[in-house]
Amino acid sequence: MSLQTWQETLISAQVDGTALSNTTTATSILPAAAKFTLPANYMSIGKVLRVTAKGRISNVVTTPGNLTFEVRFGNTAVFSGGAIAISTTAHTNVTFIMDAMMTCRAIGASANLMGIGQFQTEALGATANIAVTSSLPVSAPAVGSNFDSTAAQVVDLFATWSVASASNSIQVHEYTLESLN
Repeated sequence: MSLQTWQETLISAQVDGTALSNTTTATSILPAAAKFTLPANYMSIGKVLRVTAKGRISNVVTTPGNLTFEVRFGNTAVFSGGAIAISTTAHTNVTFIMDAMMTCRAIGASANLMGIGQFQTEALGATANIAVTSSLPVSAPAVGSNFDSTAAQVVDLFATWSVASASNSIQVHEYTLESLN
């Protein structure tokens, strides 16, 4: 039987996010206007949200380190992609696609989401013009940190480099947040 629901784009970025480079601090990679506030009590058991980000990534040769994506509700990481190993082959401004689907498992003051996704880019491999895909999270899937679904929550996408280098850079050009049901 149908759930009698519909898919809805909640927000999309209309401008580029600020490039994140030369830092190891977790930082939002979304433009301010693309941060959507979920209203209080919006989440329900089984509600699915999809975050999709696309843009460019560059990495330093030899020791680029790792890149971690987090979907946050306010300051709470409700989904973490884990530390993704970036290729030791230098890449400059190659395309990336990050996609994560998160399903609500609990609501209330201790609400949480189970999220699984993928990150695809040439910057994960050594061969030019060949995109490689990494599962997110890079380890076993796990429920994210608890959040209060009875309060409004600002949805944001953060990235963290493990090595600070001006050559390690990521910038979002397209972003959507969707409710799939």
